[in-house]
Amino acid sequence: MTFLRNSQMPLWPVLHVVLVYVSDAVNGNIRYSIPEELELGAFVGNIAKDLGLDVKQLFERKFRITSENRKQHFTVNLKTGILLIKEKIDREQLCEQGLSCALLLEAVIENPLQIYRIEVDILDINDNAPVFQRSEVNLEISESTPLGMSFPLQRAFDPDAGTNSVHSYQLSSNEYFRLKWQSEDGGAGVPELVLERPLDREQEQTHRLTLTAFDGGKPMTFGTSEVKIIVIDANDNAPVCEQNIYEITVTENTPKDTLIVKVNAVDVDEGLNGEVIYSFSDHTPEKVRELFSLDATTGEIRVTGVLDFEEIHRYQISVQAKDRGPYPFTVYCTILVIVTDINDNSPEIVTTTTSSAIPENASSGTTVAVLRITDRDSEKTADVNCRIPTDIPFKLSNSFANYYTLATQGDIDHEKVPEYNITIICTDTGNPPLSTTKIVQVLVADINDNAPRFTQSSFTVHVTENNAIGASIGSVSAFDPDSGQNAELSYSILDSLIHGLPAPSFVSVNTVSGVISAHQSFDFEQLTRFEVHVSVKDSGSPPLSSNVTVTVIIVDQNDNAPVIVSPLATKGSAAEDTIPRSAEPGYLVTKVIATDADSGLNAQLVYQLYQPTDESLFTVAPESGEIWTIRHFTRKDSVRTKVVILVRDKGTPSLSSMITINVSVQDDATENASNIGMLGTTGPWKWDLKFYLMVLFGATSFILLVAIVFLGTKVYNGRNYINSGFCCWNTSYFSRANSRHGIQKASVNIQIPPNYTQAYEDATFSQQFRYDPAMNDLLFLKLNGSAAPVADLKTDTCVPSNHGKASIAFSKETTEEIYGNQQLDLDQSAIERCASGQYGIGLYASDKNDVGPDPRRLVEIHSRAL
Repeated sequence: MTFLRNSQMPLWPVLHVVLVYVSDAVNGNIRYSIPEELELGAFVGNIAKDLGLDVKQLFERKFRITSENRKQHFTVNLKTGILLIKEKIDREQLCEQGLSCALLLEAVIENPLQIYRIEVDILDINDNAPVFQRSEVNLEISESTPLGMSFPLQRAFDPDAGTNSVHSYQLSSNEYFRLKWQSEDGGAGVPELVLERPLDREQEQTHRLTLTAFDGGKPMTFGTSEVKIIVIDANDNAPVCEQNIYEITVTENTPKDTLIVKVNAVDVDEGLNGEVIYSFSDHTPEKVRELFSLDATTGEIRVTGVLDFEEIHRYQISVQAKDRGPYPFTVYCTILVIVTDINDNSPEIVTTTTSSAIPENASSGTTVAVLRITDRDSEKTADVNCRIPTDIPFKLSNSFANYYTLATQGDIDHEKVPEYNITIICTDTGNPPLSTTKIVQVLVADINDNAPRFTQSSFTVHVTENNAIGASIGSVSAFDPDSGQNAELSYSILDSLIHGLPAPSFVSVNTVSGVISAHQSFDFEQLTRFEVHVSVKDSGSPPLSSNVTVTVIIVDQNDNAPVIVSPLATKGSAAEDTIPRSAEPGYLVTKVIATDADSGLNAQLVYQLYQPTDESLFTVAPESGEIWTIRHFTRKDSVRTKVVILVRDKGTPSLSSMITINVSVQDDATENASNIGMLGTTGPWKWDLKFYLMVLFGATSFILLVAIVFLGTKVYNGRNYINSGFCCWNTSYFSRANSRHGIQKASVNIQIPPNYTQAYEDATFSQQFRYDPAMNDLLFLKLNGSAAPVADLKTDTCVPSNHGKASIAFSKETTEEIYGNQQLDLDQSAIERCASGQYGIGLYASDKNDVGPDPRRLVEIHSRAL
């Protein structure tokens, strides 16, 4: 730089002219050469033109320059394509004193991806003058030193390289010493002071000389050091090194305190003049003093630091051997330490280009990352092989030189593997081989290739009737294997009709959560179930959807009280009914019938007495609602009784209804009169009801009396015969034809109060017949709710009650069998057959005159064999 400042030559041609560039057609490499210390923004080369690139596309294709060095010394003007200086370059800092100094650059351009290798040679300029380590050196020389003896001096150091480094030395003029040096590797080497004339301490004790070091640059620069020579009194013999140069080979990373060489110098003198002590010479670099130690007594040199072949692979050590005489002699031994390489550096993996994410439908061969592999070891151990796992859809290929390309191979699916952490293992060929592992993360971007799916093929929700409008009644759920926006789901109700109305008028669905809400309050009695169709759609592009059927089942609620349909109330809220005073226990008073609009337990009804006037008089069947008498009426009983029946369902909470039945007790004559009156209301006598009722009542009473006398005589005459095959005659088993109630055996067990008692004779009852003179029809009695068979007295056979309507006989021949007081001539076997089969015996009777509207009468006597 001093030369450039003093030179008359213009600076621009020197600094900005590209000295040379070489294009390698095979590798696509470009080389530039520039001097160091160029100003910022200085021209280096038109890189776009040299690479054959279109300047207009540099920005679009993301053209950039990267350096292996951490510092970015260069930049590119994307508008002009010119490579410029970004930071000042000091060659001495980059390459120290190396003969060659080059910066390796990479030019990267994308779309498509291309990488170019650029080398920039940094040329040295003479910007540093030689410098001595010390400005003054003291040198002691005995006066007895023989002529021609050499004394090494400190060498100068010049950071420049080549001819710009130290080139020569010059000693100030004197009559005792001359200067010599031996060139080494193109440099001036170590200067030595040679004694030309014997020294005489008595004449001159000290000599002062000036040592000047010159470099070979243009202009030439120099540095000086003062040499003070102190003449010592004679010590005749100087130590002698066994070897002038010791050449030692050691491996890098040699353990500390390892002995590498022992320097030995011999002095033939005796005493202190023959004892030799060792030390590093004055011009030994500080770096050497850090890495090695020297024992002053033994001359052993040991390793005290870390030897690294990659930093320095050769050390030159100068050892000074001096005796201990009063005027010691000093000799210098040179030790050359050569460091050999071992495989102590693993390969380095540098990612130069990487893709943040690739779509799952990316084609095979899509580049994911570009890697650069380096190894600081020597060439033999720096051969590197890289590999990735084989079970992933990626491949790693060596594109060129030390560059590898990571690309897809096969199909990738975001739903299966959304992210790959690809482990790249690079191994060198050293012994032992070293490996480096780097994980490259590859994200697989999702595309909308999956339609949402419901968690069930169909959904069923239950909602209790009378629900609140807007309340949630259930939900649907779906999932989408995609991610992000492609998995954002929205629910909706599809258009359809439910009982002629659109589905959204019944329910709605939350678009985000899938919760189904009711838009109306449902009534189980009107609607028990319906179906809606729900659609789910993702937010991808294009969106995908799926449908599902949701069945809504209305659950019944006990919201309807029982409704009593029979008997009907005639006076306000009460019903009216009558019962004869002669009614036997088990007499069916009436039957309460109720309905409930609900279902299940909510519609199952239970009947019970709520407020009976007399609890010992009536009972009700809990399931059928039949009201029965449980004892005989007495004269003390009221002629009008109120029975309150409570009808409740089994729902929760239970609902109920009540009906009041006013039961009137009538005497038998009143009842017969009422029956006659009822018959009299039809026919031609309707115009004078009272008159015909009186006539009918008198005639009926007379006929009834005659019939009782007649039947009593017949029964008495045949009692012994009949009792052999029948027993347990009971008037409660007879019923009155055309009577709305009748006397029947209760179809369920009668609930009798505990305070009610009545004895029944276990003996055979006498035969009793009840004849209704008001009816012209024959009577038929059911036993336990079914018609009993009849014993035909003419044919001596048992005739089922439903066979040919055998309960009524119209044959005139039959009337003769029981006319008057004739004895009943029954076939014993027929009676036994009928009795054993629970048959009844039919007795046919008719008036002998066979006149009137219906002269025939039938009294059926039913008996159950014990």
